[in-house]
Amino acid sequence: MTALYASTPGDSRGRLVSEQEYDFRSPFQRDRDRIIHASAFRRLKHKTQVFVEHEGDAYRTRLTHTIEVAQVARTVAGALDLDLDLTEAIALAHDLGHPPFGHTGEDALDALMQPYGGFDHNAQALKIVTSLERHYAEFDGLNLTWECLEGIAKHNGPVPQPWPFALSDYTARHDLELHTHASAEAQVAALSDDIAYNNHDLHDGLRAGLFTDDDICALPIVGDAYAQVDAAYPGLAPKRRRHEALRRVFGVMVADVIKTSRGLLKGITSADQVRSNGAPVVQFSAGLWADLKVIRAFLFKQMYRAPEVVEMRKRVTCVVEGLFPLYMSRPELLPKEWADDVAAATQDVERARLVADYIAGMTDRFALAQAEAHLEL
Repeated sequence: MTALYASTPGDSRGRLVSEQEYDFRSPFQRDRDRIIHASAFRRLKHKTQVFVEHEGDAYRTRLTHTIEVAQVARTVAGALDLDLDLTEAIALAHDLGHPPFGHTGEDALDALMQPYGGFDHNAQALKIVTSLERHYAEFDGLNLTWECLEGIAKHNGPVPQPWPFALSDYTARHDLELHTHASAEAQVAALSDDIAYNNHDLHDGLRAGLFTDDDICALPIVGDAYAQVDAAYPGLAPKRRRHEALRRVFGVMVADVIKTSRGLLKGITSADQVRSNGAPVVQFSAGLWADLKVIRAFLFKQMYRAPEVVEMRKRVTCVVEGLFPLYMSRPELLPKEWADDVAAATQDVERARLVADYIAGMTDRFALAQAEAHLEL
């Protein structure tokens, strides 16, 4: 039984292209299943989260991160009596638009695309599920429900103008109301992203030796978690101690979101009221948010800007900066199945967006292989 403020399949605003629905799967379940079967979803396996995927098999990739986000999102959505399938679908799709090499790749591609409108991974995710996935007979994209598309486009909140081209282009045909907040399900997916990466980046940073357990014991939330483990399991092996502590950190964040959001949702009686509310209804408490800012600052300094990570950022930035002008000048290097799109791209801006689509779809290993084959780095 879902709450009054939840999205419900029976009240969905539908799909851009009408389809017959089925009794054994709700529209939101079909959305989730289409996302899982999408080519772009599979490619997340070989895309960077923080560490470039070939640097070690144990680190999170963009795919394992996405699965962790979806797991947290289902837990929170269940506690808040929201639609689990819509929440999971949005969580699974939220990073589909990330190019190779994580945020480093996105920064490089955005800089290269500035003369042509820039690049944004949320907008790219929407473009993938509405256009670039081309498997179905009756439509391009996945033809997801309005609610799922809305969640992908604006799970982080109302989209400020000027809107990225992919968002403005699609919403002109199928208005996603980019000026409003998204559903509570989409907001859960967004906060679950924060929970997942704040936790697993600590774990991956420890594994990489960028900092120690003693270093993070000075952080809020984390220090208390280690103290609880030490009191309950004195002398525990270091690896088990670390795991027990970080799972408690995870639990603190999840519990805080659930408690805080339950309070914010009191008096909200419809999904549309969630959208028109002046602020998000799924949030951390002010105290925990302040603690997370301290953790994020630590991770930024000790992990995201660690010398070895910065050195790899420089290398992969050169890869993206080399591939973009290469394909702009030699579009015949794009795959044969892109030939019609290449022929139709008669203006520089059209060609640039096509090249950006191609590069953004690459995995880390494919981008590096293309650079080795065509560039002198």
